[in-house]
Amino acid sequence: MEPVYDLEVLVPGDRMGDVISDLNGRRAIVQGMSSEKGFQKIIARVPLAEMATFSTSLRANTGGRAMYSMSFAEYQQVPPDVQDALLKEYEANKQEED
Repeated sequence: MEPVYDLEVLVPGDRMGDVISDLNGRRAIVQGMSSEKGFQKIIARVPLAEMATFSTSLRANTGGRAMYSMSFAEYQQVPPDVQDALLKEYEANKQEED
């Protein structure tokens, strides 16, 4: 199981494609978009494990003109491909210790 967060991103309209592309690479599920205060608002759900470098990436993609907020939503089952990668990494680390 992994924690999944609700994410809201306010981004300038001209950078929306870059931000959505970045979110898709982070296993985010975009749930909606709207306009708010001259910005485009992206609403998504994303695993917490994928968010470690999001602020840096968002700053780079928007020139520092975006902001975001997150709140815990739920725990979800980790996808099988991610589980396999984690198990392989764990086994490799365990062999190095022995």
